[in-house]
Amino acid sequence: MAGDSNKGVLMLAAGIKGAIGSTLAAAVCAMKADPDLICPYLMTAGRFSCLPQLGRASDFWLAGWDIKDIGLNAALGGQGVLEKGIWAPYAQEIAKVPVRAAPSAGMALKAQVAQIKGDMEAFQTAFPGMTPVFVNLLPAGACHDLDRFPTPDSLYGGVGVSPLPDLAYVLAAAEAGVPVVNFSPNRVEIPAVLALAEANGAPVAGRDGKTGQTYFKVVLASALRARALFVNGWYSLNILGNTDGENLMDPAHAASKLENKTDVLEEVLGYSPGMKPYGKSAHKVRIDYYPPRGDAKEAWDVIDFEGIFGLPMSLRLNLQGRDSILAVPLVLDLSRWLAAAKASGRGGFVPELSFYFKKSAGDSPAGTFEEQLAVLDRFEQLCCSGIREEA
Repeated sequence: MAGDSNKGVLMLAAGIKGAIGSTLAAAVCAMKADPDLICPYLMTAGRFSCLPQLGRASDFWLAGWDIKDIGLNAALGGQGVLEKGIWAPYAQEIAKVPVRAAPSAGMALKAQVAQIKGDMEAFQTAFPGMTPVFVNLLPAGACHDLDRFPTPDSLYGGVGVSPLPDLAYVLAAAEAGVPVVNFSPNRVEIPAVLALAEANGAPVAGRDGKTGQTYFKVVLASALRARALFVNGWYSLNILGNTDGENLMDPAHAASKLENKTDVLEEVLGYSPGMKPYGKSAHKVRIDYYPPRGDAKEAWDVIDFEGIFGLPMSLRLNLQGRDSILAVPLVLDLSRWLAAAKASGRGGFVPELSFYFKKSAGDSPAGTFEEQLAVLDRFEQLCCSGIREEA
């Protein structure tokens, strides 16, 4: 799957054989044959006419890394997100997607970064003219305290073996000036990464892609806030049976995910539900691994709110979604946004993309649904005006 044009976006995905990564591979290959299968579902399809180097909405290419020693087609079939009849017509192209082995977990962090940077250079050589964007699709890991290492040198000297596998990828991208999409719930936007990203002009967006339940939570919370309806409690339950759900059964791995899903509501409403009537938070989020659901995640929300005279009302929401099918268009959109940010000379955090994340990195990201959409429009104008000013 070598690049055959001199424009477009090259996504470099860590965890490419997982549920989202393998589905992303199928989507990229399907777009080459029939763009209408994917492009109408992209928010960026009508954007960036000012940036011809980004190409058309279907001009995506893909490469990446994984620890699994199986082919990408086998991984796609094993994940069970897509029926074989959907992806089989593109199997030959999927098999051509270049995949390299992830660095050994026992390697020193600096050695991991060196290996990944070498891989990134090789991928870019195979896809000349493309704008590379690193996409972190690795699963949730344990929380950490890496803020005490403010510079890359102090991080390399103080950590040794990385506590998170994605940290090496993000450091390598930031050193190489490659934009970073942190779709993972892991907090990799630490001071050492930010220092590199700003110095080398690598825009960074994340964390934790907002795919299903949390997306609708933001929409509903924004609507309740706009109507001045006071939320007294919000209970959210998720069941899913993919590898992400199984990984989240480890409390250490689930901690950051649950925090991201919880904090977003308070940020939208401007207060913690339950504090006024009960003196403590009544916002609960639960995730359960339930194998029969596979990638077809199901979520329930119970929202208790009040109107005038303090009279109670309640809202119920049941979402029967498909985790990776909801995620892949966001990954494609974010890759184009970051390529546009790179083209306009942006480096460091990009909080303007808070629409796409549960916990957006950077200062003062937009909170409500309406604000987030408005910021996207302004950000596109800024990206375009930056190019025009340079020209």
